[in-house]
Amino acid sequence: MDEIIYASASELARAIKDGEVSSAEVVGAYLARIEEANPKLNAFVQVTADAARRRAREADEARARGEEWGPLHGVPVTIKDAFETEGIVSAGGTQGRAAYVPERDAAGVARLKAAGAVVLGKTNVPEISLAFESDNLVYGRTHNPYDLSRTPGGSSGGEGAAVASGMSPLGLGSDAGGSIRVPAHFCGIAGLKPTSGRTPRTGHFPPMGGLLDSIWQIGPLARRVEDLALALPVLCGPDWQDPSVAPVPLGDMRGVDLKGLRVALHTDNGIVAPTEDLAGVARDAARVLADAGAEVVEVRPPVPEDAYGLLLGLYAADSGAGLRMLLMMSGTVETSPLMTRLLEVLGSRSLTAGEVTMLVHQLDAWRSQMLSFMRDYDLLVCPPCARAAMPHGTTFDDENQLFFSYTMLYNMTGWPGAVVRAGTSAEGLPLGVQLVARPWREDVALAAALEVERSLGGWQRPPL
Repeated sequence: MDEIIYASASELARAIKDGEVSSAEVVGAYLARIEEANPKLNAFVQVTADAARRRAREADEARARGEEWGPLHGVPVTIKDAFETEGIVSAGGTQGRAAYVPERDAAGVARLKAAGAVVLGKTNVPEISLAFESDNLVYGRTHNPYDLSRTPGGSSGGEGAAVASGMSPLGLGSDAGGSIRVPAHFCGIAGLKPTSGRTPRTGHFPPMGGLLDSIWQIGPLARRVEDLALALPVLCGPDWQDPSVAPVPLGDMRGVDLKGLRVALHTDNGIVAPTEDLAGVARDAARVLADAGAEVVEVRPPVPEDAYGLLLGLYAADSGAGLRMLLMMSGTVETSPLMTRLLEVLGSRSLTAGEVTMLVHQLDAWRSQMLSFMRDYDLLVCPPCARAAMPHGTTFDDENQLFFSYTMLYNMTGWPGAVVRAGTSAEGLPLGVQLVARPWREDVALAAALEVERSLGGWQRPPL
């Protein structure tokens, strides 16, 4: 079974296409692994075993007739419980939606299915996907497969734990501050936040719009970088419902020449310093790219010291009124400790309309400065977080919130960012590196991530 559940999604797609294994066999192996590992991790909140087996049989029958559904024909996938899924409970981690069953799929889910994927189930999130650990009153807490006393991150933490532990080869996540990249780092897998406007977010909960619209994106998580490149074209392009999506052509990472690539390395963003081992991993990744012919310069981008306060100010522009309204409309009466704490933080701030306008102007001015900086570079290399996987219940402590500024900054710019495992801490925890490219150049971020993965090992099997 191990040769199936620890294969990459790309390898599974090729094996199914070549008749080396059936989709039914692959899906059966993953369902067995879920039954074995999920009681320890609590990554899955819904397992759609019967529907998955039926879909796998249909995929095999279609293959026998010579039909080709798409690049994911018969390949299992999992879906973060922030996406609406037809006929499957989509709680979004909040009690008011605990029995909510959508009548249609979110755009990303529909596209994965149209490409031939087999949905295994839904994975855990924090309440309304607004935290860096995955714990809620509906389904409880998800654990990190490398250390059960630690969080897999959030808000795509269920996906991170499921993919890392061999319960899924490929997952669909979303990222509004690091929600794909932090779980990828904490769980030692690969993840990609695309450029703002690259992928449609229709059917995501919470829905985005207004001041924070540009910071949210959906994207893939996988054990191998090649699978991010496999899934990304499936997810991209207008759906004629999300008004932010632009029809920009997607580059191919196989066409990227690392020789001569201009790389800006920084190990400290000027807001909070990472641990030395995370700084060292970023240097190791930069060295790998230099060995491949890239021109590496150690330089910090123009990050304002109050960047976190700027983003928090936008979240708190209405003192949390919009979030409380969303909870009320969902029918939620009791909130999780993480959500309660967030509402307290947002409620402690009160901005006038003029102050909100000034915040937006400050953000746009900083984005312009960053874009000018990036004129001289093709890629940024830096840590994805200031710490490795953290103990449960600590990510929202006052002294820890700045740790996540390494990912948040690139939600604010809207640039594409990949994370891949590039080392291991003394405690045996995965250590990732973040690779951020210019707008619309996911191919560059993925090509660099692939080279780092090849040289530094990438995902490693957890002791579970």
